[in-house]
Amino acid sequence: MADDAGSDDERWLTINGRRWRRTDPSLPADLVAALTSHLGRGRSGVRRAKEDPDATSAARRRVDLAKHGLGERGPYWWDEPEDERLRRAKQALAELEELED
Repeated sequence: MADDAGSDDERWLTINGRRWRRTDPSLPADLVAALTSHLGRGRSGVRRAKEDPDATSAARRRVDLAKHGLGERGPYWWDEPEDERLRRAKQALAELEELED
């Protein structure tokens, strides 16, 4: 079991009393930036697509893929080997880029 972060403060972020999982700190900065860009576009798409169920679904899919890639959803990043986390992040980015086509 991998353990890059020893404390809850390194694994979780609390905002307004709600706990959110932090981004996997082992991911390269360029990969995090690309996934974060897709996350922002997905969130913006959700806001714009309120009346269109298909567009809302597509935007939520983008958000979900980005959050999984960042390690903010899915298996806890601190419980997995670093190479598996990197593979998942790259796979998520590849799927997100396919959505652009």
